[in-house]
Amino acid sequence: MKISPMFATGLAMVLLWGVVALVAPMLATHDPYAIDFEAILQPPGAEHWFGTDNVGRDTYSRVIYGSRLALYIGLLGVVAPLLIGMTIGLMAGYFGGWVDTIAMRLVDITVPFPFFVLVLSIVAVLGPGIENYFIALALVGWVGYARLARAEAQVLRQSEFVLAARTMGFSHLYILWRHVLPNSLSAVVVYMMTDVTLVILFGAALGFLGMGVSPPAAEWGVMIAEGQSYISSAWWISFFPGLAMVLIGVGFALVGDGLARMLRIEQ
Repeated sequence: MKISPMFATGLAMVLLWGVVALVAPMLATHDPYAIDFEAILQPPGAEHWFGTDNVGRDTYSRVIYGSRLALYIGLLGVVAPLLIGMTIGLMAGYFGGWVDTIAMRLVDITVPFPFFVLVLSIVAVLGPGIENYFIALALVGWVGYARLARAEAQVLRQSEFVLAARTMGFSHLYILWRHVLPNSLSAVVVYMMTDVTLVILFGAALGFLGMGVSPPAAEWGVMIAEGQSYISSAWWISFFPGLAMVLIGVGFALVGDGLARMLRIEQ
């Protein structure tokens, strides 16, 4: 398979952020939580590369540490929706009948409402926090995976190798695990890359609204919220975490688009 330049660029960006998150203590120049009232609202310079915030904390170090939370939220936040959606979608598409009817009615209940509005509503009921955000994602985010997995399973259940497996007497569970699931993963992985970006952005949005990670955590949404009152006099407080969020989102988006292009060419 020929590697797409788009995929290679996105993968390099994602891996770079992964390295930054892993070695954050080595890259940070200051304690991200250390308050210094003598360095309040200092602009970017030699001492503080990205400037300081309203209580003198180093913005660069906080952005570096924020990459850990961003990747943690993005990667862990898609696990439950992926598992729930794949399970429901594959069973609905493979078995059809009443299983498919029930699954699609559940999808129909969720689809009409905007995704972020549902997530925000659930978090508002459960209370602020990353754990509750993950619960909300599990309750709402599975729908996209289910629809995609269902469509793949509907095609695969009529394929020759699945029909041959049935003729040989293999159980439905074995066929789903051994044949249908592996052949459905390519499309799901492409979708998951885009979903990671959305989960990171929505997690930052909740932090901005005060319903995600709580201050003084070094989280990009929280940092943007803290800097909004100083946007005209200390633009760097919000600018650099916002830029970091854009870059990591672009990285995952390029990986997803690159994978989609390569798989279409391969097919």
